[in-house]
Amino acid sequence: MTDTLTQPSASSAVQDDDRTLIIRDLHVVPVADRSREILRGINLEVRQGEVHAIMGRNGSGKTTLAYALMGHPSYEVTKGEVFWKGRDILKLSADKRSRLGIFLAFQYPTAIPGLSVASFLRTALNARNRPLDQVNDPDRDPSDLTRGGISMGDYRRLLREKMALLKLDEAFAARYVNEGFSGGEKKRLEMLQMAVLQPQMAILDETDSGLDIDALRIVAEGVNAQLNPDLGVLLITHYQRLLNYIKPDVVHVLAQGLIVATGGRDLALRLEEEGYAPILREAGMEAADEEPEAPEPADGSSH
Repeated sequence: MTDTLTQPSASSAVQDDDRTLIIRDLHVVPVADRSREILRGINLEVRQGEVHAIMGRNGSGKTTLAYALMGHPSYEVTKGEVFWKGRDILKLSADKRSRLGIFLAFQYPTAIPGLSVASFLRTALNARNRPLDQVNDPDRDPSDLTRGGISMGDYRRLLREKMALLKLDEAFAARYVNEGFSGGEKKRLEMLQMAVLQPQMAILDETDSGLDIDALRIVAEGVNAQLNPDLGVLLITHYQRLLNYIKPDVVHVLAQGLIVATGGRDLALRLEEEGYAPILREAGMEAADEEPEAPEPADGSSH
C-alpha cells in the first residue's frame, strides 16, 4: 500500500463531497488466498448524518468490507476506489484513515492485559488528533504524558462525560482493556472508544454479535446517544433485531460479494419474515449457503 495523501484527479467521476464516504467498484481478496475474490464490485455512498445497515448471511463479505475500508493488512483491494473528504483513502495507512475521522468497531475485540481502559483511550485520542501530514514530531508522543496531547485534567473531564453518556460506572476506566469482559462489556467499550474519538464515519461490524437482549439494548442505546448530523454510520449485522433499536435510513443486502438489494427499513423486516432466499432469487443468485468468509486475523486489534 502506498502511504501518500493523493488527491483525486480532476477527471475522476467521483463527486467532490467531503461529507460522503464514496465506494466505487470495490474488489477485495484475502492476502492468504488471492485466488478467492470475496468482494466483487461494491458500490455504496454513506453521508454524514445517515445510518446505513448492511445485512447478509455468514460469508457474504460483510466483515471483509469493514476491514478493507479500514486498511487491514490481511485484505488486498484489487480494484476500485474509496473516497472520503476528497481523498482516496485506499492510498492511506489505517492510522491516517482514523485521523481522517473513520472508526471501526470490531466484532471480536481483543484483550490487552495490563493496559487500563483510561490509558488506552487517552493514547488513542492523542494519536487520532495528530495532524494528518505530521509523521515524526520529536515533541509529540501520545504515550508520553509530558509530550503533547490532551491535558490530564481535560481528558478526565471528557472521559467522565462520555462514560456518563453511555451509563458506564467510572470504575470501568481502571480495568484492563477487554480482559475478563463479558460480550456486552466488550461492545460497550467499543462504544466508549467511539464516543471519545468522535469520528465522522463509524463502521460497526456486527455490534450485536454474541449479545443477549439486555446487552443488545444497552449497546444500541450507546450508539443512538451518539447519532448526530456529523456522524455517518455503516452498521453491519446479520439480524433485523438490532434494527429494532437503531433505526436505519437505508438497508442494503450483501450476498456473494455484491450488494443485491437496497431499500428502507421495510427491507429488513422482509428479510426477517422471508429470509434471504427470495431476495437472492430475485437477484438471479442461488439461495444455497455461501462459503465461509476469510477468518478474522488474530491480530485485529487496532482502530
